[in-house]
Amino acid sequence: MSCTKSFNISKQEVMEAWRSVRSKRGSAGIDRESIEMFEGNLKDNLYKIWYRMSSGTYFPPPVLGVAIPKKSGGERILGIPTVSDRVAQVVVQRRLEVKLEPIFLSDSYGYRPGKSAIDAIAVTKQRCWKKPWVLEFDIRGLFDNIRHDLLEKALSKHVTEKWILLYVQRWLRAPMKLSDNTQVQRDKGTPQGGCVSPILSNLFLHYVFDAWMTRIHPRLKWCRFADDGLIHCASLAQANFMKQELTKRLKACGLEIHEGKTRIVFCADNNRKSQHDVTEFTFLGYTFRRRKSKNKMTGEIFDSFQPAVSLDALKSMRRVVKRDWQLKSMAHLELREIAARFNPVIRGWINYYGRFYRAALIPLALHINEHLRLWAAQKYRPLRGNRGLSYDWLRKVYKVSPNLFTHWEVSRVY
Repeated sequence: MSCTKSFNISKQEVMEAWRSVRSKRGSAGIDRESIEMFEGNLKDNLYKIWYRMSSGTYFPPPVLGVAIPKKSGGERILGIPTVSDRVAQVVVQRRLEVKLEPIFLSDSYGYRPGKSAIDAIAVTKQRCWKKPWVLEFDIRGLFDNIRHDLLEKALSKHVTEKWILLYVQRWLRAPMKLSDNTQVQRDKGTPQGGCVSPILSNLFLHYVFDAWMTRIHPRLKWCRFADDGLIHCASLAQANFMKQELTKRLKACGLEIHEGKTRIVFCADNNRKSQHDVTEFTFLGYTFRRRKSKNKMTGEIFDSFQPAVSLDALKSMRRVVKRDWQLKSMAHLELREIAARFNPVIRGWINYYGRFYRAALIPLALHINEHLRLWAAQKYRPLRGNRGLSYDWLRKVYKVSPNLFTHWEVSRVY
């Protein structure tokens, strides 16, 4: 088959995009083709993607709309592309990254290479010590409400390749097929779940918020992770003013501030006194509030405004241990096998939620210990029905192998 290429896209780009898609796994789209099924005819499938993208004849299929529950209640609709469409999107996403990363600002942290939520938490901690007030804001339904005309205008400012602009336009307008087989046409938004959507939303908010803040309010520090953000203020009056200004700015760009998730917070500590009702906020799984701290030089105990794992995050992790792990049903395994299976998960939790105020993870460590005790009581008949005896057994294991479980570095077995 001959190919008169209109656009310069290499086969190597398509292959690298496939490797990225395969590593992240993911569900099948409307064609029900899984990663394994796609890989079964890999050479032909990748050739088709390359040929169609290179010749300008690539048209994305509808995305599959899947409802998933929100932590705050209700549902959000994810748009799941097909495996082949994810490969095509990653080709474009990588080209966009090269062009757009240089223009993005340092205080935008979400969905960016070399930046993380932990970086955002660290800078927020420092800024809360410097400014006593925080405007915590959330944008309602960002991915569903991005104006196509404004996004395409921003994109054309930085992208000259016609094929990138063409395919982004087609992805933005690709319909969504819901579970009842109805198709929803889209005139705004970019599907949450698409590979190219995060960088497009970052570009949109770069102009809607990041560049606007830098231009209009250059003295104020801010931090944004996707649709969640913070503005640090010197006074309550300034925080109220910024809330009004931000509300107007978002409305002018087709977006809406989420009133239920937008608050003005006073960062209380030893030296800051206020009658303000709200003295804590949660950002990226960490709750910032006044906590007991210790001066490393003098040993003095004082109150400091600090981040630590949020109660909701703790509840979610404990729910995973109780409902998903089902340790009591694994009496056929040895303890080292249990450790090998779950230590990677525990390590991930500690690496993220233990970066600041690690002592707040002690309830999680104790919860895991309790389920290990229940496992032991199920496995060893003499321990059944005797809580004290089964904990004695677990303590002995700890003394012999204190590094067997990752969470024992947070809290030993008491």
